Amino acid sequence: MADLKAQEQELVYALDIGTRSVVGVVGRPVGDRLKVLDVEMAEHGKRAMMDGQIDDIKQVGALAQTVTQRLESRLGIRLERVCVAAAGRALRTQAGTFTLEFPEEQSIDAEQISRLEAGAVSAAEETLQSDGGSRRQMFLVGYTVAQYRLDNYPLANLQFHTGRKVEADVVATFLPGEVVESLYAAMRAAGLQVASMTLEPIAAMNAAIPAELRLLNLALVDVGAGTTDIALCRDGSVVGYTMATVAGDEVTEALMRAYLVDFKTAEEIKRAMGESEDLIRCRNILGQEERISAAEAAQAIEEPLARLAEAIAKQILSVNGTAPSAVFLAGGGSKLAGLRERVADKLKMDEKRVAIAGNNFALSVFSETLELERPEYATPLGIAISAGLGLLNDSYVVMLNGQSAKLFRNGVLTLQDILLMNGYTYSDMVGKTGKSLNLTVDGKRVVLRGEPAVPAVLEVNDEEASLSTVIHAGDHVRFVPARSGEAAHRTLGELLGAGFYGKALVNNALASLDTALEQGDVVLTMRQTPPAAPVRAAEPAPAPERSAPTAGAAPVSVKKPAASSGELHITLNGESLTLPAKDEGGPYYLMDLLEYSGIDFENLDRAVRLEVNGEERGFQHELKQQDSVNISLT
Repeated sequence: MADLKAQEQELVYALDIGTRSVVGVVGRPVGDRLKVLDVEMAEHGKRAMMDGQIDDIKQVGALAQTVTQRLESRLGIRLERVCVAAAGRALRTQAGTFTLEFPEEQSIDAEQISRLEAGAVSAAEETLQSDGGSRRQMFLVGYTVAQYRLDNYPLANLQFHTGRKVEADVVATFLPGEVVESLYAAMRAAGLQVASMTLEPIAAMNAAIPAELRLLNLALVDVGAGTTDIALCRDGSVVGYTMATVAGDEVTEALMRAYLVDFKTAEEIKRAMGESEDLIRCRNILGQEERISAAEAAQAIEEPLARLAEAIAKQILSVNGTAPSAVFLAGGGSKLAGLRERVADKLKMDEKRVAIAGNNFALSVFSETLELERPEYATPLGIAISAGLGLLNDSYVVMLNGQSAKLFRNGVLTLQDILLMNGYTYSDMVGKTGKSLNLTVDGKRVVLRGEPAVPAVLEVNDEEASLSTVIHAGDHVRFVPARSGEAAHRTLGELLGAGFYGKALVNNALASLDTALEQGDVVLTMRQTPPAAPVRAAEPAPAPERSAPTAGAAPVSVKKPAASSGELHITLNGESLTLPAKDEGGPYYLMDLLEYSGIDFENLDRAVRLEVNGEERGFQHELKQQDSVNISLT
């Protein structure tokens, strides 16, 4: 293998890792089409894939290496960089809603719309996370906005409108992180470096439905062995993905039961049904020879075939809302006799509008030696076309914090899209204000706001950027996630301020001023007048010299002030109570009576009720003569 030439930069090597087989395609762009130089296919010796998801990484890597070496031997080229596609059957689709409110009416710009959509996508991911138990990394594949609302009024476009509240409903599609990582691991095991990655349904669509046809509402249905992938387009772009769990294997298993044959033999019967009307000869597991007509075999698969058509139609309608303008069937299962007609019937479409994919391949790909117009080639050819002709954003490189970003979506990408596709969330982009501390102080609700978030760093090619900045091939993105602000925290003393003097209850218990307050605490204050500062005694003035009384002068009489009693006479809990006058002559308040109530305020287990003359009052209520006071536990 030492004499192999190096893989040229423009040479494209694509691998389609399927449930039943691995298909490799090598080609190079010639003008606006891809010239295919060679194709190789090898089947798994045993189950290494489960419904399109890699189960045995080592075995898949070994088979990929086998396909690679066969191609290298024939072409004389060392293949090192590979383009792959993640299984569409692993996609997770979820709706999400997000709302932004502004202090006053303002014009809505692109940056606010980006924030709104990012929030809705993150809400969709959170819903998926809550449904799945433990958190898992999710990569955004794409999303569509189902509805905008401005001040509760539905709109198709928010930009430049004015309002105080905007909302967005989105339908977002995610790929679990383990699907991506297992694909990368299998390629490393094969000695290959992943150059680009897309999704199988997008790849198949790029082969079967060229971009110039996507203004129409079309569906691409890739019938595989384990599942059936579906992609839909309209208005120039791919707008939705879904899948059906019914696929080719169920048809194969029906033939196994009908004719008592093993899986491999049933696969041969299935293939022969679509290729010839002659009798199909096989041997069952008892060693007996079977001769099966195509009509008999068709009868044996009638039930799973009907279920497959029903599942395809149901999933198309669930995403598209109505029957599309046309349907293209791809994948090996698309050649099942009668499937095309059944799908048309279930969608209530003209049979002419449901076709087997392959007729449009020549618009994007050609070969001088190979027959390519086969529906099972839709995905491998699509992967090669996508990378070779630059049809997808994932076929070029964007660097995110020094590493190649994972990109999936078709069409223009913004910085927000890049971040969402690489596992970042709305809070990473925008940050959250710290959690507020909600208290009740003397019967009034008090909200202490948390600290504001530290904003994210967003740079593209060393220049400040925004979430709505459009990203191009070769861009270098630097992103430092926003840091959420600290939650509000106060001690009792910080809440009441330095000038507070008196006592306070927190949740009906006397508390010191250094008590840390918690969410929902109820604070009652008992303010007191601080004692007057001590007055320094003045030096006694020297006594004036007595002078002899002037004859005839009247003697001076000095009156002592009458003592003011200042006592307070009240009734406390049904008993008379007399309180002496305060030194400073001030009034008495309800809080002054707590020590006379007989209640242990250090060990309260219930709330305290304060009443004056039958009416509930607060601690700072001023008492008057003959008031009737009740202090009791509720």
